[in-house]
Amino acid sequence: MNTEIRFLAQHLLHAGLDPLSERDRRVIARVARRVHTARDLNRVFEERSTLGQRLADRVAAVGGSWGFIIGFSAFLAVWALLNGVVLVGHAFDPYPFVFLNLLLSMLAALQAPIIMMSQNRQAAKDRLAAALDYEVNVKAETAIAELHDKVDRLQSQIDRLVALQTARLETDEDELGRIVSIVDRRPVAAA
Repeated sequence: MNTEIRFLAQHLLHAGLDPLSERDRRVIARVARRVHTARDLNRVFEERSTLGQRLADRVAAVGGSWGFIIGFSAFLAVWALLNGVVLVGHAFDPYPFVFLNLLLSMLAALQAPIIMMSQNRQAAKDRLAAALDYEVNVKAETAIAELHDKVDRLQSQIDRLVALQTARLETDEDELGRIVSIVDRRPVAAA
């Protein structure tokens, strides 16, 4: 991993940041400044949205709900009962409900593009989420590589310390053995 990082650093030094995409430049800048990459997707997306886009989302949320379907079905049933049964002789829209068909066609003509705008915004939100995830993943991968290098350095320091401690123990054992042999050779005094 260290070789790959060194290669990337040399490549960036020679080529500069120009060949990189704007997103990659942002990620590199955040990694270099040690700035948190994770951001709230909803907040970022709402900051970029216009009033018309937020309105399209609301219309799509209402138009695609069970409340709207049930309420609109009730409206259609009342319209049909009122014009087909209650006001039979004086109906303002007699059967086959031509005026109601006109209203429904106009509603569909307006509602369909609004819902498509909302779907396009959702697709843009998904793309933004993917971009933010990418930035977080690159930063996390870089942090993991740095941690891996630190662990490798710590492991080599531990190995050196263990080797030094082992050598010291061997030296101490040799010294202790010499002291024991000197003590064993001394004559014992009679009491």
